[in-house]
Amino acid sequence: MTRRLIAGTALALIAAGTAQAQDSINITTYGGAFAAAVNEAYARPFTEATGIQANMVDNSDPPAKLKAEVEAGNVTSDVYDVEQSDVIRLCDEGLIEPIDPEALPAAADGTPAADDYLPQALHECATAIMVWSTVIAYDTSAFPNGAPASVADFFDTAKFPGKRGIIKRPKYALEFALLGDGVAPDEVYDVLSTDEGVERAFAKLDTIKDQVVWWEAGAQAPQLLADKEVSMTLAYNGRIFDAIVDEGKPFGFVWDGANLDMDYWVIPKGAPDVEKSMQFIAFASDPARQADLSKYIAYGPPRKSAAASVGTYKDGTTQMAPYLPTTPANAEKALVNDAGFWADHGTELTERFNAWLAS
Repeated sequence: MTRRLIAGTALALIAAGTAQAQDSINITTYGGAFAAAVNEAYARPFTEATGIQANMVDNSDPPAKLKAEVEAGNVTSDVYDVEQSDVIRLCDEGLIEPIDPEALPAAADGTPAADDYLPQALHECATAIMVWSTVIAYDTSAFPNGAPASVADFFDTAKFPGKRGIIKRPKYALEFALLGDGVAPDEVYDVLSTDEGVERAFAKLDTIKDQVVWWEAGAQAPQLLADKEVSMTLAYNGRIFDAIVDEGKPFGFVWDGANLDMDYWVIPKGAPDVEKSMQFIAFASDPARQADLSKYIAYGPPRKSAAASVGTYKDGTTQMAPYLPTTPANAEKALVNDAGFWADHGTELTERFNAWLAS
């Protein structure tokens, strides 16, 4: 009798543990402020709405973690946050599940998700979480006679004196150079696909090469401005927003030539619960919830219908629309980064870029 009671208790505990595991999902992101924003805008509300515990997991390299776990047959997270170039690679390698756009909620007016997302925001294996951007940021105190307003102004060191900060990688730098040389955003990748276009980009960078301070980590760009080592710099929009709103820095934005990029939700092959993974992704893909994410961080929603619902920052007073790359006025002259182009040409252009830097 005692043995039967012990065995029965053990089975009950195992069953309870299994039920608890089935009533939770793990969501792996890059951590930091973005993970905190996802927790507030998506994870907590998802748990409240469904009773499924959504656990945030931080990792410095989610794509590498996903790949290693899938190949080992030991997947510990249901949903991952990855960048656009990783989506292409992981999908091509068969490491992530397909995502049907029809499983995502329609817009409030009934527009299907497939028609409501921005270009490149939907992929056969992924759906965009948010849009961030590389923009021109400047020190407002450096230009008392008028602020810069265009990519052309960035390259005009006579009218707008001071050193320039540029990210030390061909991605962003080469597109930006062509924009500065008058190439329309929708023609940049066609031009950059040719030898003549590559030469044209480097020739434009040559015009300011001796005035450039190269940076590699996102935190360096606002610091260069704060230390007055540069008067203008390419920078991640979220970093500059934080410096302006949270730290009171005298910085400004130029949205002309902004380079839009996205992060995506993906489901790894062998995820513990694909059905609940899709349930979470659908929940987080609702336009109203995407707009709510912008309450906590200066990233824009990837669905067009969400823009009108964006409100204030978590401080309750700062209007977020002027700081988001997806606000129509800000996105008007933007370039949407093409991860496919960089998948095809990244290696050769990186070699060319490094050789140019050393010359």
